[in-house]
Amino acid sequence: MNLDKKRIDYNKSEETFKYFMSSLKDSISGWDYFVKWKKVYKNLSEVEMSLNLLNYLLGKEKVEEEFKSLLKKYPDIIKAIPILLASRESCFQILKPIDDNEIKFDIEKYDFSNTVDLSENDIDRIVEFTKNTGILDIIKNKKVKNLVDYVLGVEVGLDSNGRKNRSGTSMENLVELFIKDLCNKYNYEYIVQATPNRIKEKWNLNVKVDKASRRFDFAIKTNNKLFLIETNYYSGGGSKLKATAGEYKTLYDLIISDGYEFIWITDGKGWLAASKSLQETFEHNKYLLNLNMIEEGILESILNESISI
Repeated sequence: MNLDKKRIDYNKSEETFKYFMSSLKDSISGWDYFVKWKKVYKNLSEVEMSLNLLNYLLGKEKVEEEFKSLLKKYPDIIKAIPILLASRESCFQILKPIDDNEIKFDIEKYDFSNTVDLSENDIDRIVEFTKNTGILDIIKNKKVKNLVDYVLGVEVGLDSNGRKNRSGTSMENLVELFIKDLCNKYNYEYIVQATPNRIKEKWNLNVKVDKASRRFDFAIKTNNKLFLIETNYYSGGGSKLKATAGEYKTLYDLIISDGYEFIWITDGKGWLAASKSLQETFEHNKYLLNLNMIEEGILESILNESISI
């Protein structure tokens, strides 16, 4: 593979695959990998007023009675209860025993999305829920000093749970920087999260897929061809890598049978533990790139059809 700046050749040689493996990136994490603060504060702002009202209950000895009174005046505060339990759900189904003498259970539903016309029974059930889940104990005994600060911590924790999915999103964002630049440069069009329906609507082209849920990360329409692109990043190994490599071999065959092009862009040191499976796909598919190869201009050459394999 010749990587001089004047002409970039991408070929299916052992040298190219060795270059691919040797130029895998250790990380693609940006500063927002740790906490997406904008998202955290947005979520917090949606319940902040309710949390401040609930702060009134902190340290109250007769917290259940005070809570009932507060619910009658401000029923909307129930929307803040799920996040106090670190949950994004607004409806819960609780398994409850119905007979002390027999092992029998029933499912009871608690819905915190409806704040209109809370009945006395609704209020009693809300108090029951917050008491049995431990929320009222935290409030009564002032285990926290401020519920707004408490929920800020909860939101940070929930956001950090999403880190395992951020590598894929980060990879898509990085690749889109190059795609957007190239499409602006050459007046090409592209779609993000391209489904067959969206491709049909935009360019009147029919694309067969291997599964109904298939969404290509990108679809690019140049002057002469449609390029379908999938991206991913793997920092660690595992059986999923082998399965992914096999999946994209099959997908490649399907795409080219329609006369379109398929480009798989992947990166990450996880591939070092699955190099055999990756090499099989490299030898089978027409295009397999990593981020460094895109930086060197290979994607640009492919889209401009200056590469012939």
